[in-house]
Parts: sequence; structure tokens; C-alpha cells
Amino acid sequence: MMDAPETLERLTSIFRDVFDEESIRVVPELSARDVHGWDSLAHIRLILTVEKAFKVRFSTSEIGKLQTVGDLVALIKAKT
Repeated sequence: MMDAPETLERLTSIFRDVFDEESIRVVPELSARDVHGWDSLAHIRLILTVEKAFKVRFSTSEIGKLQTVGDLVALIKAKT
């Protein structure tokens, strides 16, 4: 099982790839309004990439409740 810092490190790589932005700092309080280009299509790409990378599946209701990266980390932890 991964701890939060390891999860954030993996998520940083995913975010930089999905948003094509090497300067993104992925921290627990990061949200969609903090990232240029984080629209609904990018959100879908992000979630699918996270699911594949962590070998998990999220329900629509789980995805809908996500507000911050910290929420995503907690959800990944619960699923792994």
C-alpha cells in the first residue's frame, strides 16, 4: 500500500502528462480551478489515467464528490 507522499508523487507525473504542464505542483489542496485547462474533458482524461495507473475503478458518484487532490488521494487509498 502506498502512503500519501508516494501517491502524490505518482499523481504529479500523471497531472503533468494530462495537462502538458511540467510546472504543476500537486498538493492535497489543489483543485480544478487552480489548473489552467482543467475542463470536463481533461477531468475525464485525468480520472481514466489515474484509474489505469493505480489499477482502480471509481464510480460516478465517487468522482462527483471529488473537490481536491486530497480527496482523490483518500479515494485511491480506500480502493487499494
